[in-house]
Amino acid sequence: MNYLIPANTKRGQLILGLFRPFDLILFGCGILVTIILLAVMPLSSTIVTIFILSPAIITGFLVMPVPYYHNMLNIIIEMYEFLTNRQTYRWKGWCYKDVQKK
Repeated sequence: MNYLIPANTKRGQLILGLFRPFDLILFGCGILVTIILLAVMPLSSTIVTIFILSPAIITGFLVMPVPYYHNMLNIIIEMYEFLTNRQTYRWKGWCYKDVQKK
């Protein structure tokens, strides 16, 4: 009676095995902003074209799958939380109450 759980069980909960609903909404908003900018602004130079395409490129980069993490947005959020949270960790192990304060 041993049960073997497949390693990719979490992927079954994702859309197409890669994206959360928030990821697709974020990418869709980037594409929508890019389409609106393409319709409104003239493509007169390379700099303007890069500026107009940047929302789709940035959001595509954020939702790009990365090994050992979900996506780049997840890595950036974890790095921000690590850098902004307390870096000194107090010992609270099994013998925390046995240690006498000096």
